[in-house]
Amino acid sequence: MKRIGFTLFALAATFVSPLWADSSRPNILFFFADDQRHDTLGCAGHPIVETPTIDRLAANGVRFENMFVTRSTCWASRTTILTGLTSLSSVEADGSDRVKPEALTKLFSDQLSQAGYRTALFGKWHAKMPKGFQPEDHFDDYESIFRRPYFKEMPDGSKRHTTELIGDRGVEFLKSMQDDDRPFCLNLWFNAGHAEDKDLVPGTGHFPWPKAMDGKYDDVKMPAPRLSDPAIFKSQPEFFKTSNHRERYHWRWDTPEKYRLNLRAYFRMLSGIDHVIHRVLETLEEEDLAENTIIVYSSDNGYYMGDRGFAGKWSHHEQSQRVPLIVYDPRLPEDLRGRTVDPVALNLDLPATFLDWGQVKIPTSYQGSSLKPIIENNTPPEVWRDDFFCEHQNPKYAMSWLGVRGARFKYARYTDQKPHYEFLHDLKNDPDELTNLVDDPEYLSVLEQLRQRTQTLAEQYANAAIPN
Repeated sequence: MKRIGFTLFALAATFVSPLWADSSRPNILFFFADDQRHDTLGCAGHPIVETPTIDRLAANGVRFENMFVTRSTCWASRTTILTGLTSLSSVEADGSDRVKPEALTKLFSDQLSQAGYRTALFGKWHAKMPKGFQPEDHFDDYESIFRRPYFKEMPDGSKRHTTELIGDRGVEFLKSMQDDDRPFCLNLWFNAGHAEDKDLVPGTGHFPWPKAMDGKYDDVKMPAPRLSDPAIFKSQPEFFKTSNHRERYHWRWDTPEKYRLNLRAYFRMLSGIDHVIHRVLETLEEEDLAENTIIVYSSDNGYYMGDRGFAGKWSHHEQSQRVPLIVYDPRLPEDLRGRTVDPVALNLDLPATFLDWGQVKIPTSYQGSSLKPIIENNTPPEVWRDDFFCEHQNPKYAMSWLGVRGARFKYARYTDQKPHYEFLHDLKNDPDELTNLVDDPEYLSVLEQLRQRTQTLAEQYANAAIPN
């Protein structure tokens, strides 16, 4: 077969290579970005960010329009994917934010490994594990590659961006599969586009990008945040106005010059991920692994990017909770490709989905559901979630909250305030969540219903039985 560039998606939809003895147990390649909200992809309609490789995955796969995280912060979201558990179920109740030892007994990587998969993780770990926990004990191949600084010095004195280093490890892993007939699950967990606040590179703001992206977007005018009207910030409760959201806004976004510098840099980071994914997928094809490898792309949490006068994530708005999810399965027939699907997906669902693909029994402790039936059918399962529990425990920044997000209404209760502060949003009539309906008598019954629903789910997750 003659290869001209990257031809992965030209493969026939139903063709299965005879080299594969068991194509029903596919390889899994999981690309995991950092701090990327749902709309910052070309395929999601972003007018500036260029992500051609990810866009091709979406055009030939399935894009989830409504993908959310249950807790919007880096380490917690990554731990949820490892464990299949919400933070409320998996984290110690002593305020340490450490994961309980018993929550680590059913890691998806261990389950796949026991079923004969070769597992690997390269990149950002950042999970707050109990003393004595060693990530390398839970993957066949593992290397933590963290920012601080983003550019690592190489033996020859040159410097290489962590995004590129993570891609290097992915390429090396795929080439090493020549002598290994096991199916694999390769996790490439990026630090980009997380800001860097300590090891700043002059001229890059808080988002050092790979050198391959130098000059990108220089000629593009950076528009103001869509929700940048000062009245939106002024309408926020006082504890929001003095929160870490606002503090970090002043670090990165609060002048036109700073905003333009950092937004261009952030977009270069995202395009840099796409650039590295292209290289990894070329290797996947060159090594004759593409025809039986499912590719997944997502992010650990969303990002405000100056909307509402905020930086960061953590709180309950859509910009914080909503992330991309794209799944490319080369085994899907043509009529199931290029779909955008509506059912609500959660980061909780990913470990269950990975195990389902690998024909591994999903542990009863897992709190998500496999997305495989949605991916493989034009219609969602008859029984699917109508809402989901969401949370964030962070007394350090006085931003602890818990709530429920449904198809129409979202409720959040911030618990570090005395008395507690509540939000109620009608997502149908107010998709930007600009109006708080808590004091509107017309919505009293909805408010009471969601208060009770939040309490019920919180108790359920707090008291969940986790096997040792």
